[in-house]
Amino acid sequence: MRERNEEYLIREKPLNAILRFSIPMMIGNLFQQFYTMADSVIVGRFVGEEALAAVGSSYALTSVFIAIAVGGGSGASVITSRLFGEGKHESMKESISTNLISFLALSILLGIAGFIFSDNIMNALNTPENSMSDAVTYLRIYFLGLPFLFMYNILSSVFNSLGNSKTPLFLLIFSSMLNIVLDIIAVTSLSMGVAGAAWATLISQALSAVISFVILLRTLTSFKTAKHVLYSGRMLRETGRIALPSIIQQATINLGMMLVQSVVNGYGSGVLAGYSASMRIDTIATVPLSTIGNAMSPYTAQNIGARKRERIRMGLRSAFLLIVIFSAITCLILQLFNGKIMSLFLGEEGTEIAYETGRSYLSYLGWFYGILGFAMITGGVLKGMGKMTAFTVASIANLSFRLIGAITLSPVFGVSVIWHIVPIGWSIYFLICLLAYEREKKRLGL
Repeated sequence: MRERNEEYLIREKPLNAILRFSIPMMIGNLFQQFYTMADSVIVGRFVGEEALAAVGSSYALTSVFIAIAVGGGSGASVITSRLFGEGKHESMKESISTNLISFLALSILLGIAGFIFSDNIMNALNTPENSMSDAVTYLRIYFLGLPFLFMYNILSSVFNSLGNSKTPLFLLIFSSMLNIVLDIIAVTSLSMGVAGAAWATLISQALSAVISFVILLRTLTSFKTAKHVLYSGRMLRETGRIALPSIIQQATINLGMMLVQSVVNGYGSGVLAGYSASMRIDTIATVPLSTIGNAMSPYTAQNIGARKRERIRMGLRSAFLLIVIFSAITCLILQLFNGKIMSLFLGEEGTEIAYETGRSYLSYLGWFYGILGFAMITGGVLKGMGKMTAFTVASIANLSFRLIGAITLSPVFGVSVIWHIVPIGWSIYFLICLLAYEREKKRLGL
């Protein structure tokens, strides 16, 4: 009965299945954003605008490494989802253990390199001088915890690929609450400033990763199989075929956003603080859209594995409907309350230029979230089909347009052009994904 319950993505009505899978993951992702946002809110209100700028200036870079972890996890989970849908549990376990070992090794190497070169990276990103010391401190502590960040994200992807989006939710709620409590203690009671916020995040991530690993071991023992291979070069190549393009896509986008961040940094700490706050809010506002998009990958992969391809087209239609609803609600909230939301970060001490930057960013982009959502769910279907080339091309085209526009147009039209051109990039992303999906739909006879 339990195994049948885990197979709801291939058995229940598409709308019900996608919602059942997405809602716990959506809540979990919101908590994950609150988790990372806590640093900015507490530092901005209790330390000051310069400290907020320091955390914000490193945010674009830390997002690159989060993207590598998420991209690797979501890419590798396509294979795990497909093997689960086919009932090949021994190969599924082999895939999971291979991915965990591979990404642990990668995270250790990246963490060492990042710690050593933190100073050079922040200099290259044009970090304002008055925020430089705090930015480097935050970044170095962050890199110490990189293996825990990777492991937690890979483990969450494994749970999601098995149709279990509740376990990551409960762990995120726990770690988010812990992070906020530790943030408040470290920043206010212990007066540790930016370093305190970074240590709070590291400790919370470490505990989440360890607990996740223990729960996964117990979950896998419920699938009765003969001994499986712990690490397989063949499985690494097979999952790498899907995961590597996903990593490249995610990392490229965030590297591009890091370069855009360097353009913003040149406008001073006031604009940077406003931009950093609005970027955090934007990330939270798009959680429902990205969650539904991510849900479409295991949904698609499991139904392909179960030979129920007709459900893919039905699921895409249901996802489009959900995007329309969520994007409309989000847009309304941002139009009515963008100033009050910004005040959570900037408080009464925030400068007018910081507030104006944030309000302009949020009130404009809120109108176009529907386009982004359509792109995300279509891209999610492509990932579930294993068609990573078109998905990657679409993402890089979106990024390239936005990056070139930011570098060439902002000196002429000002910093606001950086977010005014974003919807055009989203449209390019959506059109490329849609054309690729239509070609694949004909090939599969959907």
